[in-house]
Amino acid sequence: MTEAQSTTDSPNPLIFAGKVNGTPVFNAAGERIGHIQDLAIGKMTGQVAYAILSFGGFLGIGEKHHPVPWSILTYDPVNHGYIVPRDKEQLRLAPSYDLGELADLGDPDERRKMIAEHWGPFI
Repeated sequence: MTEAQSTTDSPNPLIFAGKVNGTPVFNAAGERIGHIQDLAIGKMTGQVAYAILSFGGFLGIGEKHHPVPWSILTYDPVNHGYIVPRDKEQLRLAPSYDLGELADLGDPDERRKMIAEHWGPFI
């Protein structure tokens, strides 16, 4: 059993952000579509706003980074990963950014509006 599995198999409902990074993400059909690259956490609220989903590309080249509202993800203890309730095409069309652009993710007027338009109300 890996360290990540022992953490996720635990009855404790909390997990450290460092353990979430790299966790696989599956679509509703059970296909592995990527992994969590990072988390975007509200400085003032302390709440996770987005999981930064990384998928596509090959060996890290050409990967896209999609902010996915944390509130729509569910954890699947069988697969030790998160499920996003969308198909591959919906994910492909989701707003994506390069890593440098993600620093401006908190902009309430631009990026959050685009993300909310794609994913629907989530917060």
